[in-house]
Amino acid sequence: MQRKTLAALLAAGLFGAAQLASAGTVTVITSFPKELTAAYKKAFEAANPGITLEILNKNTTAAVAYIRELPEGQRPDVMWASAPDAFEVLASYKLLQSAPEVINKNAPAKIGSYPLNDPKGMYYGQALAGYGIEWNTRYLKANKLAAPKEWSDLTKPEYFGHIAISSPSRSGTTQLTVETILQGEGWDKGWSQLLQIMGNAAAVTDRSFAVPDGVNNGQYGIGIVIDFLALAGKYSGYPVDFTYPTMTAVVPANIALVAGAKNADEAKKFMAYTMSVPGQQILFEPKIGRLPILPYSMLKPPAGYPVPQDIAKRAKVQFNTELSGERYPVVISLFDQMVTFRLKELQAATKSIHEATAALKARPNARGSELLAQARSLAYTPLVGAENVKNKEFLELFRKSRRDVAVSKELTGMEQMWSDKSRANYERARQLADEARGLAK
Repeated sequence: MQRKTLAALLAAGLFGAAQLASAGTVTVITSFPKELTAAYKKAFEAANPGITLEILNKNTTAAVAYIRELPEGQRPDVMWASAPDAFEVLASYKLLQSAPEVINKNAPAKIGSYPLNDPKGMYYGQALAGYGIEWNTRYLKANKLAAPKEWSDLTKPEYFGHIAISSPSRSGTTQLTVETILQGEGWDKGWSQLLQIMGNAAAVTDRSFAVPDGVNNGQYGIGIVIDFLALAGKYSGYPVDFTYPTMTAVVPANIALVAGAKNADEAKKFMAYTMSVPGQQILFEPKIGRLPILPYSMLKPPAGYPVPQDIAKRAKVQFNTELSGERYPVVISLFDQMVTFRLKELQAATKSIHEATAALKARPNARGSELLAQARSLAYTPLVGAENVKNKEFLELFRKSRRDVAVSKELTGMEQMWSDKSRANYERARQLADEARGLAK
């Protein structure tokens, strides 16, 4: 009897040791909001006793930098974010490791023509995302504004002061939106459209969440956002709506195992869970509002919920992740120098351009029209042209570490030049537009 008891205890002890050996803490670095991460933490830990999910929240750009700076053994276990180009950057630095066993084989291989998973097998689609325009229905009614449908609508003078966007250097989803426009319209035309839209902007926020929060509460009328931030507001009962412009793309939000993960086995369990039926169903929760990768036939979507395949069929942009990854640091830096740090000057130039346009429409003047064209060119032409971003040496400079004193000095000098040139161009554009308006008398 004693031997049986001892054997039982030993067996229990060994089992317990085995359990402890497989248990651990999975550290996930992510840009996703607390509503989403908290839901997954609760559900995953309930389904996997002994494994703790630790959430490290950082915007996508900061998350990439954080992983790059840490040595193997100290990095987070999992990277989880919406921006596929950020994963391309991490993969290029060999900071991700393959984990094909986590893939749910019931998910489609592609969304439209876009691969769900990285063809090289370093990161995997966990949800889907599109980019578009959110608006507050009460705000637009009060200000007698029509709901915008296309990016080009946001360049119109009636939307001046009503738009909000987050900085792409602080938000991976905004960077993807900007890149989608650049790929859809072409570099030069895309930047011209972006600068016209930004001239109408009321604010450039530090975080993605600040834009939908501001639209939800009526601080801003219109927000440029990723779909799930808008859908979460809509399905939570806020007076908001959302549309996908035709110049959009549907791309995966990704998850990846970080190279040198401390708890790789547990991390893989979490990754697989996010792609399972229970994990995908969580995406429909009102405060989350994301598009799943699994077919709706396997899930229970709310009535009228957007269907990713339908959106992908309408989308005109076939998003090029490799291209986006190559010019990622250039795009975010240029946007900051021309928009984020020079918003007041761009707003002032745009206001004057709108006023001159209206005046010349009422009272045409040839010289005035000439000056107005000059003003628009100065205000809405990017300081880096399409040929520049095809230059491998130019792109490589922005990929180098700013810890290198010489690199930092060169980049800082270039960015200061962009900032100074933008300020001068916007001020001159304002002057020319004011002069043009004065001729319309």
